[in-house]
Amino acid sequence: MTDKLIIFDTTLRDGEQSPGASMTRDEKLRIARQLERLKVDVIEAGFAASSNGDFEAVQSIAQAIKDSTVCSLSRANDRDISRAAEALQGANRARIHTFIATSPLHMEKKLRMTPDEVFEQSKLSVRFARNLIDDIEFSAEDGYRSEPDFLCRVIEAVIKEGATTINVPDTVGYAVPELYGEFIRSLRERVPNSDKAIWSVHCHNDLGMAVANSLAGVKIGGARQVECTINGLGERAGNCSLEEIVMAVKTRRDYFGLEVGIDARQIVAASRMVSQTTGFVVQPNKAVVGANAFAHASGIHQDGVLKARDTYEIMRAEDVGWSANKIVLGKLSGRNAFKQRLQDLGVALDSETEVNSAFARFKELADRKSEIFDEDILALVSQESVAGDKEQYGFVSLSQRSETGETPQAAIVFTVAGKEVRSQAHGNGPVDASLKAIEAQVQSGAEMVLYSVNAISGSTESQGEVTVRLQNSGRVVNGVGSDPDIVVASAKAYLSALNKLQSKAERVAAQG
Repeated sequence: MTDKLIIFDTTLRDGEQSPGASMTRDEKLRIARQLERLKVDVIEAGFAASSNGDFEAVQSIAQAIKDSTVCSLSRANDRDISRAAEALQGANRARIHTFIATSPLHMEKKLRMTPDEVFEQSKLSVRFARNLIDDIEFSAEDGYRSEPDFLCRVIEAVIKEGATTINVPDTVGYAVPELYGEFIRSLRERVPNSDKAIWSVHCHNDLGMAVANSLAGVKIGGARQVECTINGLGERAGNCSLEEIVMAVKTRRDYFGLEVGIDARQIVAASRMVSQTTGFVVQPNKAVVGANAFAHASGIHQDGVLKARDTYEIMRAEDVGWSANKIVLGKLSGRNAFKQRLQDLGVALDSETEVNSAFARFKELADRKSEIFDEDILALVSQESVAGDKEQYGFVSLSQRSETGETPQAAIVFTVAGKEVRSQAHGNGPVDASLKAIEAQVQSGAEMVLYSVNAISGSTESQGEVTVRLQNSGRVVNGVGSDPDIVVASAKAYLSALNKLQSKAERVAAQG
């Protein structure tokens, strides 16, 4: 056993399976670079065989990332595995993560395969993958609900075939901590060659116990890899949260006795980037990265913290990337100060052209908003990354009129394939009127399934960050827009979602 806990981040693969959370290649690459700055051990970049878009994203990340292992998921068949290996060519360190379901329910109802067929397919897939890449992870999908005798037989066989990591996921979030930990320990004790591979846990949060189950798998079961996502992003109720796992192990090193290689000061920057890219807002009371995670409202608590910080704080806010200096820049700030603040926030833009463009957007914002907060900077850079993509629709300007007793109306100018169009409409409110004006021209037919407004910082001068989720022909996408004017932010978010609907990349749902 090693005293290091391997952090395997699957934000770009399993996290992306949240309805509406799909990302472009450039967005994935930007997040992957932040994960590398975070010093994540393994980045699961995607599922290369699922679509050409995901293949290109995995390929780009494999070529760009130097310090982390880059991984691609694949089903247990030669086509998927070959596609993963092809996408990973050029990576400094590459891993193929192949999986097949092993629970009676999944084998009978989903795979329509007998246990013996699943056993043979497991062996053959790992053997094939091992001939292409040295680092092979095998996942027994729905492992926690599998028959232990059969699971032991499969795991022993795939380790013999060359699997270097064995993952036993709680795919449906059914486990409870003590039982899950004992389950992992029992498997390790029963599999004769268990010491030849690193054991991994991958827990879902359906009962709110993903982090607790993962930690039990580590402490009780002896696992030395945890699969997790930034902000706990993931389908249904989400995945095990990276920031909570990392800070639990760091804060309670006396109990876990493990080291993690993560640079925790990059956690908040990663959290904000993922939130603003996907449109999934972080709840204020979320551990570590929530806006209230280090806030104290109780007078007794405030008094204690002022006298001795550790009376109520077990972690320092700055250790996970929260800035003590909330007001950063203003309209008189120069380009060098802006670049330095980006560096302090852990943001790395790819070129001077991107820096110049972001700085121009900053100056435009500073003319409208006297105080620029860290959150404003992160939102601005996030919007810059979206604006850099080729867009079908782009925001130009908007005017709206709303008066008590009168029907609100809005007039908007936006671009369609580079050409300006104008539209106007009435609505129940200025936001409704603005979005109806867009839809009158676009006629997408999409259904809005979510509209959410979040204040980026804590004053009435704050920018509003709006998330719009649209559904059309079975596809669900999120659009995000930010602006000091909520109505403008709403229009930007709606146009962003429409741009994502233009992408025809197919996705194949899979769960390791």
